Amino acid sequence: MPTTAGSTPPSTSARRPPGAVRVRSSHACVGHTRVHYRVAGDGPPLVLVHGYGAASSWWRHNMGPLADQRRVYAPDLGGFGRSWPKHRFSLERTVECLDSWMQALSLPCADLCGHSLGGHVCLRLAAAHPERVRKLVLADASGLPLQTSLLPLAWRSLRSQGHTRFRFAPIALATALQAGPLVLWSALHALLADDVHSVLSGIAAPTLLVWGERDLLVPLELGQALHQAIQGSRLVVVPDAGHNVMFERPEQFNRLVLDFLAE
Repeated sequence: MPTTAGSTPPSTSARRPPGAVRVRSSHACVGHTRVHYRVAGDGPPLVLVHGYGAASSWWRHNMGPLADQRRVYAPDLGGFGRSWPKHRFSLERTVECLDSWMQALSLPCADLCGHSLGGHVCLRLAAAHPERVRKLVLADASGLPLQTSLLPLAWRSLRSQGHTRFRFAPIALATALQAGPLVLWSALHALLADDVHSVLSGIAAPTLLVWGERDLLVPLELGQALHQAIQGSRLVVVPDAGHNVMFERPEQFNRLVLDFLAE
């Protein structure tokens, strides 16, 4: 049964003052892709994977607190953010690039946390390379059919920005411009065309799903479906949060992630 974030006992692990941890930028060449990533902290590795139209900068309220206990990595997926080149997006190529990037950084196994399309990518990585994933956190993850076409999806995306009174819109616009139309168009088609349902029963990593109660883009029903399909998974619903739960409710999100990884 899903629980709400309010039922999770408080933890001191997510209370580090903002800015207390230095976040560094770096690059790693993986095949023909120059992957930009941010890194902070020390401890067991945790990889944060951003969503559609996003970049590693979307984790700005999470990296510092999470780095209090973990060595946190946040890559820009191929074509997004400051990664290069801006080629046509392929879900399969993105999964393999993430796997190769982990190898290049000497990360044979790590905890993975993916938001939206990033959760979709993490699910595919956990299915294809289970040895890479110790624990898995999925935040409002795509992967199951959204049962909609491009125009209604665009409208839902616009409405989801209104949930935060559009304070997130400038960030989303900036990272969308970084990606460019080719990456955005091809990534959206890849997202809508893929269905991870067939691999969910084989996900071996302990899995936590964190979902915004008012997610208009990837509705809670899809989170509940993922929860039912992934054996032993846990679903926590964050009240009054939308699609970008890690940005809208960072203290709750960080606490949930650290407590789950510490179990």
